[in-house]
Amino acid sequence: MVTATPLTGEARLAQLAKAKAARKRKDRIVEAILLAAACVSVFTTLAIVYILVRESLVFFSNVPLATFLSDDQWTPLFDDAHFGIRVLLAGTVSSSLVALAIAIPLGTIIAIYLSEFAGYRTRETLKPVLEMLSGVPTIIYGFFALLVVTPLIQKVYPELPTFNVLSAGIVMGIMIIPYVSSLSEDAMRAVPMSLREGAYAMGSTRFQAATRVVVPAALSGIASAYILGISRAVGETMILAVAAGMQPNLTLNPLEPAATVTSYIVQVALGDLPHGSVGYQTIFAAGLMLMLLTLMFNLLGYWLRKRFREAY
Repeated sequence: MVTATPLTGEARLAQLAKAKAARKRKDRIVEAILLAAACVSVFTTLAIVYILVRESLVFFSNVPLATFLSDDQWTPLFDDAHFGIRVLLAGTVSSSLVALAIAIPLGTIIAIYLSEFAGYRTRETLKPVLEMLSGVPTIIYGFFALLVVTPLIQKVYPELPTFNVLSAGIVMGIMIIPYVSSLSEDAMRAVPMSLREGAYAMGSTRFQAATRVVVPAALSGIASAYILGISRAVGETMILAVAAGMQPNLTLNPLEPAATVTSYIVQVALGDLPHGSVGYQTIFAAGLMLMLLTLMFNLLGYWLRKRFREAY
């Protein structure tokens, strides 16, 4: 019968030191893997910025920046080429305003209902159904706007053209509602119950507590939801490519067809322009403008979150 020899004090310390060193090596490996995963998004963003800036510099070496920002026509694919990005920005702003006019009020109302008024069973049923809207492919929304929403609007306004910004913006707003409502509802649910109980103790009704206590306390999160909705509206592509007409018009009138930055990029990317031509380089300049616009909204959202988080 073999018996184990007990370890001496020095051998025991050596064994513990070896096990500790092995744990440290494993911790360093795991930490390196997590750091690499975290850096993927940073490196991807830097790569996108690098490509956009590099290709845009080639474009601006042929087209002056002043012309790009001040020209009121956008016809880069014609013989008489014009490169006025204001035309595409006007279509982007017009469609985004229509979408946000639908998404922000309805999304906020839905969030207040789900957070403060709906029962547990109702909330657990409605929220997943609502979030299913964000999983519908945007090309389906585009055909829905073209084949369903536009004919309905034409019954009220017969002069409305088949391709228009209004129907595309309305459907885009419906698509954005889950982003606004879900994040806003999460922010409201994070408000401590003691604030609600204090409002009830002061004689507030449920509606007053929701609108005068919960909403102000969750304003930083609600502002983040709004900024995400704005960024989603500005970056939408397929709905506008299908339903808005892709006609470059310098107008903010949603009853007319228009082209946006994203729909133009799709139009050129699917065309036969040779790589390296000035017309092809326009997609990088337009993409850079779109990225700067989105960055501006993200910085605004960061400022709003910081301000209202300090206030409350």
